[in-house]
This record gives sequence, C-alpha cells and structure tokens, in this order.
Amino acid sequence: MGAPIRRLVLDILKPLRGPSIIDVAREIAGLDGIEGVNLTVKEIDVETITLSMTIEGDRIDFNAVKEKLDMLGCVIHSIDQVVAGARIVEEPENVEE
Repeated sequence: MGAPIRRLVLDILKPLRGPSIIDVAREIAGLDGIEGVNLTVKEIDVETITLSMTIEGDRIDFNAVKEKLDMLGCVIHSIDQVVAGARIVEEPENVEE
C-alpha cells in the first residue's frame, strides 16, 4: 500500500452556513489514524470561508478525509503539503538556491 501519510495540509472552502469550524475540526479529528487537526480561517466572503487545515497522524486516509469533508459541505481547493514515511520530515526554513 505504500508509506503512511503523516501530515496533510489542505486549503478548503466551507459554506458560511452549515457546520462550524469547531464541528469540522472535531469530525476530521475523529477519523481513524488522525492524532490532531489545526483549522485556521484564512478568508471570509459572502458565501464561503477559506480554511487552512493541517492534519497529523500515524496513518491518515486521504479518501476518508475527503469523504468526511464532502459530507460536511466542504470542498478541497488544493493539497498544499503531504508528508509520508516512517517519520515527519520538516521542511528546512532557510534553503539557499
């Protein structure tokens, strides 16, 4: 099956009406293999809220996350980071080109 996903950073759109961001975070955090969720509001407009969602765990199932977000009325706008393997590898801060 390949190496387990340990971190996902997603840019998601949530309807302004519907579940709160607290409920969204709790629902995602309740999925198997997920140890923590950070949900940050990036922008609010008339109909949607743009959120950055960071998910960490020992075996994140992307399809389960996507299905749960769909059920909550949220849409994944982009996948901004994926960390997979035996451990989490942090991105170096000061990389010179």
